[in-house]
Amino acid sequence: MNQKNTKIEERTFLFSKNIIELVMSLSKNEIKFVLGKQLMRSGTSIGANVEEAQGGLSKKEFIHSMNVAKKEARETLYWLRLLLEFDAAGREKLKILILECDELKRMLTAIVKTSQANL
Repeated sequence: MNQKNTKIEERTFLFSKNIIELVMSLSKNEIKFVLGKQLMRSGTSIGANVEEAQGGLSKKEFIHSMNVAKKEARETLYWLRLLLEFDAAGREKLKILILECDELKRMLTAIVKTSQANL
């Protein structure tokens, strides 16, 4: 399936799944445990907020939830980049996730801007 044509809900769900798989694969040391925990929280929150936006009662609620998802994507990028510095074994997978997270952040930014313009 071409991800460029996939709905934001499906992409963020798949991204969450990939984040969980990555965290499960991390070696068991304290630094990676802490980084993984933060990454798991923010990385899966992106999709949760996108889903919440779909059920918003108003356009303002939709925009708010999408903005939260965008902020979580920014935070997730931070944790992914930081983990990249400490996990040489998972370098290629991390780079792919960084690219996908950046693309999600851009999509969410566009959705918020368009929604605000149409408010």
